[in-house]
Amino acid sequence: MQPRPIALKILDVVSIILLAVSAYLALVFAPTELVMGDVQRVFYFHIGTAWVGLLGFVLAAIAGIAYLATKNMMWDRFEVAAVEVSTVFFFITIALGSIWARPIWGTWWTWDPRLTTAAITELIYVAYFMLRQGIEEPEKRARFGAVYTLLGGLSAPITFMSIRLAQSRTIHPVVIGVQNAEAKGDFGMTPDMRVAFFFALFAFTVVFIDFMWHRLRLANMQEKAEQLKLKASM
Repeated sequence: MQPRPIALKILDVVSIILLAVSAYLALVFAPTELVMGDVQRVFYFHIGTAWVGLLGFVLAAIAGIAYLATKNMMWDRFEVAAVEVSTVFFFITIALGSIWARPIWGTWWTWDPRLTTAAITELIYVAYFMLRQGIEEPEKRARFGAVYTLLGGLSAPITFMSIRLAQSRTIHPVVIGVQNAEAKGDFGMTPDMRVAFFFALFAFTVVFIDFMWHRLRLANMQEKAEQLKLKASM
């Protein structure tokens, strides 16, 4: 097994430090929201994980396009890594959203437009792995996976825009942009809240890059192992 590059080791440490600082800003530095109380602090991690989750799905779609154009398996490995990492982050987003919703909405889950589209997006990418598991030929698997992520990538902007397109039918707050007066849990951010919010976005972006680097290293090692198996069987 190849040793981790020094840059990756540094990134690992930086990621831990940024997460710690982000936790401090969210749990201590940011003021307590007057209506929702301390449960609102989940918001910073909820949005941070949602951001990198949707970002990864978009990157996977771009990698799918790159694979279809070049047939380079490097793009297939990148695509798989992006979907894997983002699926985990997006699951955390949904879980944190439920924790936030319980005391504010009075329920763990409701079929709100944002929640519904988020659940569909998560299931789309869970099904992606089922699709790949059912195809043994690497090139065919990569081709089908690329087309799937290209179509599945459309769910990311739809999920992001859902509460803006359906404001009259959603209780999910719009924190950045035009707010929905009917949304339960809607709130305006103070300057200190904005510091915690934007730092969380930055911290989770760095963590996402760190995880992607690790996953791509694993994918490259798996590729080399497969090549060695093929040579040994010949």
